[in-house]
Amino acid sequence: MADESAKGILGHLPPLPRAALNNSVIAMEQAYRQRKGLPLLTDADIEALKAGHPMLWENGDAASADSTPTPAPAATAAAPASSVPAVATSAPSAGISEEVAKWVPAGKKWSKSTIAAEQSRRGRKALPALNDAAIVALFGEPVPAAAAAAVNASEATSVSRNGASTKYVGTPAVGTSRAAAAGGVASIGPEDSEINQQRRRLVWCTVAAFLAAWFFAFFRFFLPRTLFEPATTFKIGYPEEYGLGVDTKFQQRYRIWVDRTPDRIFVIYARCTHLGCTPDWKPSENKFKCPCHGSGYDSEGVNFEGPAPRPMDRAHIERFPDGQILVDVSRLYQWPKGQPSQFNDDGAYLSA
Repeated sequence: MADESAKGILGHLPPLPRAALNNSVIAMEQAYRQRKGLPLLTDADIEALKAGHPMLWENGDAASADSTPTPAPAATAAAPASSVPAVATSAPSAGISEEVAKWVPAGKKWSKSTIAAEQSRRGRKALPALNDAAIVALFGEPVPAAAAAAVNASEATSVSRNGASTKYVGTPAVGTSRAAAAGGVASIGPEDSEINQQRRRLVWCTVAAFLAAWFFAFFRFFLPRTLFEPATTFKIGYPEEYGLGVDTKFQQRYRIWVDRTPDRIFVIYARCTHLGCTPDWKPSENKFKCPCHGSGYDSEGVNFEGPAPRPMDRAHIERFPDGQILVDVSRLYQWPKGQPSQFNDDGAYLSA
């Protein structure tokens, strides 16, 4: 515990002479004073601690200790207001301290991250920060000015990714980005360059396209799936266009055969009465033959062999006002087994 005087309470602050203190040390002292119910540091006291000067009520103690406040180094005075003031160093800024001189022959490999960690440790312990000459010596080879500036005393400043100064009260949690910035370590993450921005835009466009595709596929599932079937009513031309026998030109399109005999024209629906297969017309044998189970029909569609139980059906036909033949396959005429035939009904044929 530090000494107490009539003009003020020192608390956990180090006695004179002391080096400049950073924001974290001052914040810890303020929290300690608040817990113990001690007078808090004033703004003037905080400014004096940051500059490494005695506080106003310590002037008497400074005189008794025969210690004169050490002026802040020129580099500290010239530092931007957003950075933490650099601590006073016992070695010249252009030289190497004895501690660093012992580290160099030891052969330890120093990198930017290890030097940044050392700088952070020195900031916490209120020790002099490594200067440019010490950093160059620890690297073991000359480094660019930009690299040295990245790990020198100013790296202890809390700087965010975009370069803006950030101040913290107390010590941020270890492992967070704020703790890294407070310790002088560069923020983790890709550089905000033009090529990285293009990559991010490409990734987000890809994600948006994928989600949009799934969105449309999801709603397409609820839309009705319409089956487009051929028309059941259609024209097949004039009667004079057909000769005697079976005409198969409409088999693929409408699944019918046009059959003409000496006295009539009728249309056979091309469906086997056994299990619904489409028979083939065999001109050389003058018969229809079902390829599925071998049922046979004569040229008029009447069954005579195989498992077919009855003749093939005939579609309704009539003359259209323009003289063409109009076929309606939704109306079929049958000849059920053991029952009267419908093939002679009106609409089952046209007179030739």
